[in-house]
Amino acid sequence: MGAPDTVPSVSATEAMAEIQQGAALVDVRERTEWDAGHAPQALPLPLTELGHRAGELPRTGRVVVVCRSGRRSAGLVAQLVALGVDAVN
Repeated sequence: MGAPDTVPSVSATEAMAEIQQGAALVDVRERTEWDAGHAPQALPLPLTELGHRAGELPRTGRVVVVCRSGRRSAGLVAQLVALGVDAVN
């Protein structure tokens, strides 16, 4: 997994603007974190479920990935970027 400072990142304000312009929002937090609060348009995809749900990840267009601290989302962004997906943390 990549560290948060080694992957493309945007601010929360920039992420919101990108989502309003059609970017997909993927939330990789675990179910208890999701239940505590999440963006209504987010795709819940906990990293622990990624192995069997990877097909649900958007492969085209901009993908904004979030988690609580930015570390888990940075790891997924690094993997997506390596696969040629336009993804940001």
